[in-house]
Amino acid sequence: MNKEPSATRKMLGEFAPKLVQLTDDVLFGDVWERPELSKRDRSLATVAALIALNRPDQLRFHLNRAVENGLTREELIEVITHLAFYAGWPNAMTSIQIAKEVFSKT
Repeated sequence: MNKEPSATRKMLGEFAPKLVQLTDDVLFGDVWERPELSKRDRSLATVAALIALNRPDQLRFHLNRAVENGLTREELIEVITHLAFYAGWPNAMTSIQIAKEVFSKT
């Protein structure tokens, strides 16, 4: 079977092959496939963590993945709004701008 290389492999495969292998095989191949949480719930937890940690580059990818995994734009905007009180206003403002950018492209 000739599987298309992952985005991570295309971007960093030759530069950081071990990090790519761990990302593809362990994070997305194992952790994201565990049955104890749905992919929707994993996306919600991941997006919340990225908002709280102010990780806009990773948030872009995971907002799209969250929608693919069943979260709505409205739910994701509400998560950002809710987290403003727990993760800080600047993190929420940055995250809502990222969400606006991501959602305007889809």
